[in-house]
Amino acid sequence: MSRLAVLLAGGRGARLAPYTAVFPKPLVPIGDMPVADILVRQLAAAGFDEICFCAGHLAELLEAYFMSHPLRGRGVRFRWVREGEPLGTAGPLRLVEDLPERFLVLNGDLLTTLDFGAFFDRHVESGADLTIAVQRHQHRTQLGVVRHEGDRVTGYEEKPSFSFDVSMGVYAYSRACIETIPAGLKFDFPDLVGALLERGRDVRIVLSGDTWLDIGNPEDYSEAQRLFQEDPGRFLGRCR
Repeated sequence: MSRLAVLLAGGRGARLAPYTAVFPKPLVPIGDMPVADILVRQLAAAGFDEICFCAGHLAELLEAYFMSHPLRGRGVRFRWVREGEPLGTAGPLRLVEDLPERFLVLNGDLLTTLDFGAFFDRHVESGADLTIAVQRHQHRTQLGVVRHEGDRVTGYEEKPSFSFDVSMGVYAYSRACIETIPAGLKFDFPDLVGALLERGRDVRIVLSGDTWLDIGNPEDYSEAQRLFQEDPGRFLGRCR
């Protein structure tokens, strides 16, 4: 059965300036490969045979790069959606034609070892309307936290740690979600989640312990370079 993945590639990548002044963020290199190329190869290895790029800033450079990609000769189809103006992290999906009943969506600026195929299978098996890949992060505050009721102190904790489950920028959708997205307006993923929950729709998570880095963050970008150069097979081991 054919599988579609939508790669969100419309952002300007302001945090990675000046690199992104001359090419789009998905073409930022990790080692000797653009991050989008790594993602596309991972998707193909996971059984996704159609990849749609939702592109905006410098979209012509991204399209030119993939015009003669070797995966084209191995049964992988590429298609393109151009944003006339930025539509956010959910809005561009209204522009994608012929969406299947279930499909994958991911940000074009991440590096991960997440098994996209297994994640997508979990979504299909659950029957959820939307599934979000999440990772647990620990944050240690460098301050003393005072606990109190009114003005009476009930406890004091020096530099405690807090944990948060954060989105990895990888999502599995059902087509029914699209009717919640307004046409032609900027609409971000948090807006979509809020709208779905208001309507009582089934939104779930899959908690992942895989490596995940947001390369739009300069610190994560440096770490991504280090990890990829140390062991490219960690990210490309299953790829064709």
